[in-house]
Amino acid sequence: MWKFSLMALFLFSTSHILQAQKINSSYQLHIKKASSQVLIDGAIDEKAWDDAEIATDFFMITPMDTSFAKVRTDVRMTYDDENLYLLVENFHAVEGPYMVESLRRDFSFGKNDNFLLFMDPFDDQTNGFSFGANAAGAQWDGIMYNGGSVDLSWDNKWRSKVTNYDDKWVFEAAIPFKSIRYKKGITEWGINFSRLDLKTTEKSGWAPVPRQFPSASLAYTGSLIWDEAPPQTGANISVIPYALGGFRTDVAGDGETEYRREVGLDAKIGLTSSLNLDLTVNPDFSQVEVDRQVTNLDRFELFFPERRQFFLENGDLFASFGYETIRPFFSRRIGLNAPIQFGARLSGKINKDWRIGAMNMQTGEVKEDALPAQNFTVLSVQRQVGARSNITGMFINKQSLNYNPDPDAEQPVYSQFNRNAGLEYNLASSNNLWTGKAMFMKSFAPTQLGDGFVHAANLKYSSGNLTWNWEHQYVSKSYTAEVGYVPRNGFYKINPEASYLFFPKSEKILNHGPKVGVRYFFNTDGEKTDNTTFLAYNIKWRSQSTFQAWVSTDYVLLQRPFDPTNYSGDTLARGTEHQWYATGAEFTSKPQSIFTYAFTTRLGGYYADGKRYNVTADIGYRFQPYVSIALSANYNSIHLPEPWYNTNFWLVGPRVDVTMTNTLFFTAFVQYNEQIENINLNTRFQWRFKPASDLFLVYTENYLPAPFYTKNRSLVLKFTYWWNV
Repeated sequence: MWKFSLMALFLFSTSHILQAQKINSSYQLHIKKASSQVLIDGAIDEKAWDDAEIATDFFMITPMDTSFAKVRTDVRMTYDDENLYLLVENFHAVEGPYMVESLRRDFSFGKNDNFLLFMDPFDDQTNGFSFGANAAGAQWDGIMYNGGSVDLSWDNKWRSKVTNYDDKWVFEAAIPFKSIRYKKGITEWGINFSRLDLKTTEKSGWAPVPRQFPSASLAYTGSLIWDEAPPQTGANISVIPYALGGFRTDVAGDGETEYRREVGLDAKIGLTSSLNLDLTVNPDFSQVEVDRQVTNLDRFELFFPERRQFFLENGDLFASFGYETIRPFFSRRIGLNAPIQFGARLSGKINKDWRIGAMNMQTGEVKEDALPAQNFTVLSVQRQVGARSNITGMFINKQSLNYNPDPDAEQPVYSQFNRNAGLEYNLASSNNLWTGKAMFMKSFAPTQLGDGFVHAANLKYSSGNLTWNWEHQYVSKSYTAEVGYVPRNGFYKINPEASYLFFPKSEKILNHGPKVGVRYFFNTDGEKTDNTTFLAYNIKWRSQSTFQAWVSTDYVLLQRPFDPTNYSGDTLARGTEHQWYATGAEFTSKPQSIFTYAFTTRLGGYYADGKRYNVTADIGYRFQPYVSIALSANYNSIHLPEPWYNTNFWLVGPRVDVTMTNTLFFTAFVQYNEQIENINLNTRFQWRFKPASDLFLVYTENYLPAPFYTKNRSLVLKFTYWWNV
């Protein structure tokens, strides 16, 4: 099987190597040095803008991709020795106010009138940067990877201003060359511009993009042609110190209060214009928003994404290796049970074909848990092949330092080391119709018995109407990834899926069509352990509302005891078989409305011939652009034989976002999780007093649901300052 998958990916890749010519290479915007000083004020009154070439005549992406856009957008770009400048005129097509959620940074794309810049400074159609704003002036910035994905957790230093006029809104920005990475001497960048206008429900792009792909797809960028090579940034060193004070009180425990007085430092050193060294000493992530809780009825560990800024730039070199449930490296494992003392990360481009990532992190000893100091090393090397494909090699090492556990002591015993090494081939055809990957990974540990081997591959085809994907996986029983996310091992998986979209000539419906998929799991003896077969039908209206109805059948042969409520402690026996049918529906309202709502339902069978009913609802109301109110609620009702009987779980989460300006934010939300018997209150005040420099005040409290006794509370005041040396 693995030989077939590797051969198929190779054949599809080599068939596109000769198509190295970029699809939209004829779309060119010429940029020349500014003929005057540029003031970031959202006004078009400088000579530099009069002299700049204009990118206009955008193409419609949705609802249809066969004509020019009805909404007019004009883009100008220029530069000086320090900054890349952008000015955009977003003209109104119909009368009425703009549509935005709030002034919150990194807004939801589909819920805001917005303009976005997608930039590929290496012109490799794989990696880049995105900057933009909504019509109220909220900023958007992210790092791009995998040819069209944007990680909005990335944050950097730049300035912008939005000014609203009767017939348009104008977005003006200054992006320091020191904030981005680009190849020395290159005079042609990949670039595209995206505009979303919710009043007309039109998404458009300067260089045309087929409707089945996101406007961020780097395979469809045009070209930014420089009059001379972009200026070298010289010494590019940023120092970002922080200082914080606060306390944490364990009310339900010993009642003691632990006071915090800490300082730390991050540094960014641009070794070249495309290679960056990040350093951190005593990092703190107390301002990072807590994870959104879920009701866990799964047999395996849940995944929560990385949000810590230090791990994010060029994060795809480390975190994208593997599949959704086969991640040999998962950065949230670092610092999970022990404080990070210091770390270093080298990442970026060596030249057009080679990228490198190297990370080393050191955590401290935790004596009360007998946890030794540990060192984490990750190495990643990526070589581009063909038009947009690449091969990546990865090595991961987790090492316990000076660790000699006493086998007679009643203490936990940790591994001396755990290592992973492997290769991955990523396929992306020049037109993005064919994508896929094939990975091979092996683990090494002192107590490992067996080969510790992993293989997985998929091949996906996406046209305007038809999409299909083949995926298979194998994870041996002995495979271990202590710094990864691999919730399940000892299995084979086969997972084909297909969908088809019809685009009717309708004034109301944009597209509709079926989707079908089958997922099989087998243990290493070839015995079927899981099967899910589903059929769904999707409808998308031109207003951007969506609806899906589905039916499925499930089969599970338990490989270990399992509590179907993840709450009671009573378990179903290993080796028992369970089969059921279920049906459900999902609906999301149009994002243009001030009042928005969505719901999902599920009803049908469950383990032990039981029944499970689920309803999830999300509602939102905004007083644009300053206040956004949201409420999410999830209800599960599980009906089982004894000893479980009937179990009901509520998960409720009201949230309020107040954005007084685009630099002053307040967020408060509550999460009531009946399954874990906890109420979590989190409030965060943020003042961005200078670009990328902040003052945070974060208060967190956890309660028992009844009679509302406080379990613990904490308060942190944190100051960060971004200083360019």
